[in-house]
Amino acid sequence: MGVLMSKKQQVEKVQKCNAVVSAFQATVKERAIVKQIEEVEEAEAKSSASPDEKNTEEAEKEEADSTAGPSTSQQATASARDECKVNQEAWSRLRDGKGVEPEDMDKTHQLTPPAYVRPKREADDDQPIEIELENKEQPPSDEMCDVCEVWTADDLYPCRICTRVFHDGCLRELGYLRAEALQEMRDTAHTVTGWSCYYCDNVNLLLTEEEMYSLMETFNQCKIIPESCLVSDELLQYRHFASKQLFDKDLTDEQEEEVLSQFTALDPEKKGHIEWSDFLYFESLAVLRKLRTENSLVRLLTAKERDTARSVFKGLVLDKDGVITRAESRQAQQSWFHKLNKEPQSCNVRLMGLCSPINCGISHVGPICESSPASSGSERSKTDESRPVTWADFLRESAIYIVAARPNSSAMHIRLPL
Repeated sequence: MGVLMSKKQQVEKVQKCNAVVSAFQATVKERAIVKQIEEVEEAEAKSSASPDEKNTEEAEKEEADSTAGPSTSQQATASARDECKVNQEAWSRLRDGKGVEPEDMDKTHQLTPPAYVRPKREADDDQPIEIELENKEQPPSDEMCDVCEVWTADDLYPCRICTRVFHDGCLRELGYLRAEALQEMRDTAHTVTGWSCYYCDNVNLLLTEEEMYSLMETFNQCKIIPESCLVSDELLQYRHFASKQLFDKDLTDEQEEEVLSQFTALDPEKKGHIEWSDFLYFESLAVLRKLRTENSLVRLLTAKERDTARSVFKGLVLDKDGVITRAESRQAQQSWFHKLNKEPQSCNVRLMGLCSPINCGISHVGPICESSPASSGSERSKTDESRPVTWADFLRESAIYIVAARPNSSAMHIRLPL
């Protein structure tokens, strides 16, 4: 009885399979018939077109053939449409911090690395973080290329900020770096100066989506086009507009001189214009300094940067108390940028004030403090200069300058303390 039941089950299973196959075949046939019917109806519609419509179509074809090329107005419209598309794509890359896929990437001018997700601030972001002075972290560099994930020993180039390493061929093929930037990487990556990878070089990527939106709104109001260079007149116009919008007053002659000095600091090679990346980094750092606390900025530092800060602080500590003076702290903050200056700049360019609205970027709102050129007549008291600074104080006060020193560019993206 058991055998008979088993055979019956097998028969039923075969019958079910046959039914499924038959249904599938019927569906395929129905689709083929429907497609044939649609083709026949389309052919009949074309053949039944009125003579007037045919004559109209033929006349339009003849007119198009007789035209040698598009008119001037058509060319202008097409050019404007293309430019608008380019601007929209630039705004999209700037807003999201994302690029396009490598095969679609514009390899001649890449602002941000592809597939980058902007960071989010944690609930304890503003809380103090304990970083011990004596315990050096010494993080080892990664063993495999960040792009192809292949190990080739001496052919890998490390980043001086993070632990990533790269093949120069991978960066060249993906279009992350231009030819001159690749050569700079080969020359400096294995030296004391070091080289920042495309993630660490772009300090704009430290902004959250909300912070980036605030910066983009300012650019929109001031009619700044992303990925475009700025000459001195455009920077002056930008600052004038910003001052009018934020403070409801025009720049003074003294403030205009500050803007021109700022332009000089952002154009160290004297090209006559500011690169978009340098302008963006300056404004991004201004946003960070306005919207982030010192504790939050300390959390941005990598293990390598904290180790470097330890070495600098220990080099300044000469007494047993383990503290330095305020003057020594300012001197250390300036030392972060010594490797970035290819040519020595004048003192009034390198050592300008920190707190004026012009120096801190248009996003900073507040009174001009003692350290700005506008109030340079009032000297700091000797008491402030000799004020003791602990390791924790030094790290908090120096964090913004350490972050500002990340870019490979020789431009000065932040105002240094006097």
